[in-house]
This record gives sequence, structure tokens and C-alpha cells, in this order.
Amino acid sequence: MKKVLVINGHPDRESLCFELAKRYKSGADSVGAECKLVNLADLKFNPILNSGYRKRTELEPDLVNVQQMILDADHLVFVYPNWWSTYPALLKGFIDRVFLPGFAFRYRENSVFWDKLLKGRSARIIVTMDTPGWYYYLINKMPGHNSMKIGILGFCGIGPVKITSFAPLRSSVEKDRKKWLDVAEKLGQKLK
Repeated sequence: MKKVLVINGHPDRESLCFELAKRYKSGADSVGAECKLVNLADLKFNPILNSGYRKRTELEPDLVNVQQMILDADHLVFVYPNWWSTYPALLKGFIDRVFLPGFAFRYRENSVFWDKLLKGRSARIIVTMDTPGWYYYLINKMPGHNSMKIGILGFCGIGPVKITSFAPLRSSVEKDRKKWLDVAEKLGQKLK
């Protein structure tokens, strides 16, 4: 049975991302996956890594729990909106605080290389965007997608990482959003 952790990085509980995360979980549950959903908006933590890696900042209980969920998971799903071509500050702060040296990666002594401590996990990224997909790809060069897929998840050994984008949200109608919710549920069902 596949163990899945869905992490919703949208700070607004009334957002489409909340619904997409729930529908993905519903699809995963329907095929027998062990799926947990974490809404970052419900967690209590300081999103600022005040001292960088120079000085250890104690993790709040919610972050300790999520780290354990990440370790227990076979597959991670990140759901979030594309803001300023990347992701919300809440999700960035979560990553800064959770994906730490010794947990997600470990620098090697006297080397430019590092150990990827989260190998053996795959990921799916589900992103809503106001920017049309073609524009995000051709003009913006996909900075948020690249950051998550390569700079964060890949850096920690998570792969393969697949990306599903729903856009443009701003000009979408109810029919579009219903279709996107159905796609999210089907993505969860593909875990079988």
C-alpha cells in the first residue's frame, strides 16, 4: 500500500488549492493508498529560519510531526498557487524550516557534494497559475517549477517529480475548475 503525504501550501482555506488537495486525497483513498493531508495554514510555526544553518532553531511540534510524515511517505504531493512566478511565502518558510541539513540532505566534509537523504520518494506538484502555461514556460522560464523540482526536491533525492499546472485561473469559469478538480482526483487514483 502506497503511503502518500499531500502538503497544501496555500494560506487561504477558501482557495481552489484546498479543494484540489482534498480531491487528490479522495482519489488516493479510493484506490487504497494511505494518504494524509496537511494544510500549512493549520500549522503553528515560525516560517523564518532566523539564523540560517549557522545556529539550530528548535522545531515546533507541528514541524516535527510533518518531518515524520515525510519520512513515512513513499510519495509527496505539493499543492500551491504560483505567486510571483514561484510559491507563497508560507510554503517557502515551511521548506526552509523542514528540509534541513541532517534531515533532507547532508553536506560532505571538504567536498562540493552532498548526500541526498530523502531518496526513495517520488513527488507530484500541483500548481494553480493566473499566467497561461505557454507564457510561464517561454517567457518566465518556469522558475517556481524548476525551484521545486530541481532546487529543492531533487536536491534532497526525491524523484521522479511530476508537475501538473492548472491555468489560467484568473479567467477560468466553473466548468474549468470542475475539470481541474476531476483531474486532481484522477491523479490520486493513479497511485494504484
